[in-house]
Amino acid sequence: MAPRARVRAPELVGAGGWLNTGGKDISLADLRGKIVIADFWTFCCINCLHVLDELRELEEKHRDTVVIVGVHSPKFVHEADHRAVVDAVARYEVHHPVLDDPELATWKQYAVRAWPTLVVIDPEGYVVAQHAGEGHAHAIEKLVEELEAEHAAKGTLRRGDGPYVPPEPQAGDLKFPGKAVLLEGGGFLVADSGHHSLVELAEDGETVVRRIGDGERGLLDGPADQARFSEPQGLALLPAEAAAALGVDLVVADTVNHALRGVRLSDGRVTTLAGTGRQWWQGAPTEGPALEVALSSPWDVAWFAGRLWIAMAGVHQLWAYDPQTGTVAVAAGTTNEGLVDGPVAEAWFAQPSGLAASADGGRLWVADSETSALRWVDAADLTVHTAVGTGLFDFGHRDGGAGQALLQHPLGVTVLPDGSVAVSDTYNHALRRFAPAAEEGAAGEVTTLATDLREPSGAVLSGGDIVVVESARHRLTRLRLPEEAVRVEGTAHRTQRPATEVAAGPFRIDVVFSAPAGQKLDERYGPSTRLLVSATPPELLVSGAGADSALSREVVLASDGPAEGVLHVSAMAASCDDDPAVEYPACHVHQQDWGVPVRLVPGGAGRLPLVLAGMDEEGAAG
Repeated sequence: MAPRARVRAPELVGAGGWLNTGGKDISLADLRGKIVIADFWTFCCINCLHVLDELRELEEKHRDTVVIVGVHSPKFVHEADHRAVVDAVARYEVHHPVLDDPELATWKQYAVRAWPTLVVIDPEGYVVAQHAGEGHAHAIEKLVEELEAEHAAKGTLRRGDGPYVPPEPQAGDLKFPGKAVLLEGGGFLVADSGHHSLVELAEDGETVVRRIGDGERGLLDGPADQARFSEPQGLALLPAEAAAALGVDLVVADTVNHALRGVRLSDGRVTTLAGTGRQWWQGAPTEGPALEVALSSPWDVAWFAGRLWIAMAGVHQLWAYDPQTGTVAVAAGTTNEGLVDGPVAEAWFAQPSGLAASADGGRLWVADSETSALRWVDAADLTVHTAVGTGLFDFGHRDGGAGQALLQHPLGVTVLPDGSVAVSDTYNHALRRFAPAAEEGAAGEVTTLATDLREPSGAVLSGGDIVVVESARHRLTRLRLPEEAVRVEGTAHRTQRPATEVAAGPFRIDVVFSAPAGQKLDERYGPSTRLLVSATPPELLVSGAGADSALSREVVLASDGPAEGVLHVSAMAASCDDDPAVEYPACHVHQQDWGVPVRLVPGGAGRLPLVLAGMDEEGAAG
């Protein structure tokens, strides 16, 4: 095995303390003899949630030699709330110790630049690898096997149970419910995400009528008491004609199964309509027969313009399912993460998580969570517009004109009877209202309808009331629609990640990627890497924006332009098993998006190294 850089791993510290350890603080010294994988994540980030799922098999297979430690490193203000981290660890069934690092102390010590980032520490306490983004589970598995053999031979490997202590289970009919729909009889069907099932509630929103799904995580069609889901979220009732053609009445965004499921309400039978059960990766088909095309974390669904539109949170796009042809296809977005309006084929989204069509069918409203934005698709010309929100790093709770108003990671949208939109402003624990302006081209107004709602993730109208899904309180809450909005003191925030000080003029962006051991870059059909660079505001870059295959790029930063901004860097690399004896080698895609806040100062850095996989030339993990 090739020698590795001997970089001592910094200590794991965080002001929020430890979770899943039975109340005990742990240190790297306590973990000596174990292979440690530090997972830098934040619970708003869909890529981080993908990595949690990627690591589950490795975690179980190597439980006696590997300790995964989650280092929760918040982007949003709400994510620095310890109670919210506790909820997230339970919501996503995290079965390893988690360090709550609200001040990003450990993030800074490890020089991490992106969510998610995985750092591998050997049994002697040295950093041996770093991987940013998704798709690295196979490479880490190989590395773990090498480290097990190496340190077993040296006598430095310690087998046995790790420090994980499961929390006490909480009883209740609902567990982190996602979204709900109103049924014909006045009751509700709720995506009971934490119980991996659907629950029908009576009109009171509390009495359980029946369950659909056996409550175990899985992907299984069949009768209501045997079917299985995995963290279902969005629900949509189909128009009568589409329902009759498909033989189902309702569609479920089965998020972690990367699938759309159909439910026949008469008996609760479940059928898979779209998705393969595997996550979509760059280069995979983006249209075709619905059961042959992979999806990526569908979070919500809504009927719009004759098709079922899908908030494809995992790839920052909107897709659409056509029940007449049984096909799926991209409907809007490029897979680049950000806030860019315009024609659907050119627009950028950032983890769209809520959908609702206007009563007249002219607009599809979108809760674009990572940009803390409310956006819409115009049915007339298929263009994307932003009503509220400015980008990836600005958020808060501020009412007023839509140009100045702020949201914080909204997950749901509900069209109100007067044509305005209620926004489930999740991380502000609030229900907000956007009222479009009466005059064409004007900005509209944002007000607050209700506060003290614990992580609302969706809402549905019921008579003259609005019923809110309070996800972190595990319940539905009925509210009267007030004639006058609640007034709250406005607050504005920016992400607390420190800006990198850089120099104006020529500037180099280097994405570091080393093919994992036993693999090589896959160049059989052309370049196996891709680099996309852009900036917010665009004027920050004089030249160098756009896409190319090289993972290094010379750009020019404006000397007379904005003093600060964000460099957006998206990288992808494909590697395949390097064994000439294997006729069909397995291939793996590694990809990550970085949004790096920068500040232009004299004497600032002239180079930005970003580690996709491996180590930089100085041997540092960052």
